[in-house]
This record gives sequence, structure tokens and C-alpha cells, in this order.
Amino acid sequence: MLGIIGAMDEEVAKFKEHMTDVEVHSKASMDFYKGFLNGKEAVVVRSGIGKVNAGICTQILVDDYEVDAVINTGIAGSLNKDIDIGDIVLSTDTLEHDMDAVSFGYPLGQIPRMDTLSFTADEHLRKVAKESCDKVLSGVKVFEGRVVSGDQFVSSHEKKDWLVETFGGYCTEMEGAAIAHAAYLNNIPFLIIRAISDKADDSASMDYPAFEKMAIANSVTLILEMAGNL
Repeated sequence: MLGIIGAMDEEVAKFKEHMTDVEVHSKASMDFYKGFLNGKEAVVVRSGIGKVNAGICTQILVDDYEVDAVINTGIAGSLNKDIDIGDIVLSTDTLEHDMDAVSFGYPLGQIPRMDTLSFTADEHLRKVAKESCDKVLSGVKVFEGRVVSGDQFVSSHEKKDWLVETFGGYCTEMEGAAIAHAAYLNNIPFLIIRAISDKADDSASMDYPAFEKMAIANSVTLILEMAGNL
């Protein structure tokens, strides 16, 4: 079974329109929609915004639905000058950019007593995602790189430059690393997919409302194609 997590109602509403044989169950103030998506058994859920919501949501998918893979779809701010609004980023790995235990001898981003700095995404899921993008999102550029997550909306050149220089991030958002963290602890494959909605700089507040719908539409089209190939 495939677990699909979005952060906002807008991100999962379109998925629900395409689902069949749907059963709805609620837990931790989240509604889990279990059914079939393009022939694949799946559970679609809105996690809510932020790392805590995302981590809780992922664990429920593991415990209650025994999902064998998790895909987190949504929107993000670009950290790379070549990645434009509407483009897609597929995670190679993710980390928490606001984790700071440097005083204890850990590098920025590493969670204390974890055996890894970042969480590596599943190569097969990424391969299927790339092939699906090429098939159904003509004209949309696809990038594969690091997604950096933190409980903050990045909207300044200074913060953007720091994220690039410190972590080599391709895009930044608020849930992916927590979902990856939970998937890693449970030993299940995951992939973070982000459609770019803004440039994560001083123009972010202006760009975001205008391009949010386009970014979400690209994510939905991609996941529907992926579901039919997994």
C-alpha cells in the first residue's frame, strides 16, 4: 500500500477526486482516505504544516495502514538559480536545516545520536517519478537533489544563501525531512516530491499565491502517473 502525504487541504483535495472505493478514518485530527488511486491501493492524508505534524502522520501510516512506501508531495521554495517556479524537485536526500547541536560536536543539520546527517530517498521511487515526469509533464524541468526542511518559511536572500552554502539544498520546505526521518526509523522507502512555488527569497510572498495552484496541479498529475506504475 502506498502512503501519500500532503501538507495542506489544497494538496490532497485533487487526489481525493481521483480515488475509488474510499474509506475515511480519522486519527490525531487527520483524515486518512484509503482506497485506490489509478489502480494502486493507497492512503491519502493531509498532515498539516510543519515537522511535528508530518512525523506523526507518517508514523500513523506505518502503524495503522502498514504502508510499504511513503511519498510526500507538495510545494517548496527554490534554492537553485536554475530551478524555476513550476519545476519539480525529486529528493536524493533530506535533512533538517534548523537542527543545531553543534555545541555537542555534531554538524549543523544532524540529529544527535543518529547515524546519518541526512536521510536518503529510495532510488526506485525516484526513477519511477523521473520517468513519470518525462511522460506527463512536458515542458516542466525535473531536478534531483537535496531537500532541506525547517519550521520556517524562507523568504530572504540571506537565509537562502546560507541554506545553499551550508547544505547544498535544491529547495526548502517544512515537512519533508520529518517524513524521511520517520520512514528511515521504520525502514520503509520514501520520496519527497516538490513543485516549486516561489524562489525562497524577497519575492516569495509575492510569487506564492500566484503560482501555488500551478505547482499543486503538477504534483497531482505526477503522483497519479506514478501510482499506476508502482
